[in-house]
Amino acid sequence: MSNYRRAWVRGGTYFFTVNLLERRRRLLVDHVDLLRGAFREAKASRPFSVVACVVLPDHLHCIWSLPQDDLDIATRWRHIKTTFSRSIPPAERRSQRRMAKAERGVWQRRYWEHLIRDDDDLRTHIDYIHFNPVKHGHVARVADWPYSSFHGYVRLGVLPEDWSWDSQ
Repeated sequence: MSNYRRAWVRGGTYFFTVNLLERRRRLLVDHVDLLRGAFREAKASRPFSVVACVVLPDHLHCIWSLPQDDLDIATRWRHIKTTFSRSIPPAERRSQRRMAKAERGVWQRRYWEHLIRDDDDLRTHIDYIHFNPVKHGHVARVADWPYSSFHGYVRLGVLPEDWSWDSQ
């Protein structure tokens, strides 16, 4: 038996990957405004800062910084997932188990998180987020993907518009 204990850190900065249950669907980009609204609602209810984010057709990656004395990640993700799921028409297949629990079949139940350890780790994960649409073959250039915090980094002068993972 393992003695593994998740090391939640109050006020931590975390990298997340969150996936749709049916990975062939394009719900996240087809309904990106509803997803943005779900994020806004969650942030209004329990504040957090989005450091970087990319929305792909079937999954998203983001980095959040939590308020100093807060470590409640699960409630925030539940809020986002529930709000988004309720705002789209029910068209997904649902298992008997999900129907018995009155759950939609939009999201995978879990998400993957990684505590950001230092500035180098943060920079690596921001770069990973911004390059992800190119990695998955959605665009040839990072600047061509519209659903990314990359454009905010360009507006602030942090990254050039022609940035790519190789240009560092």
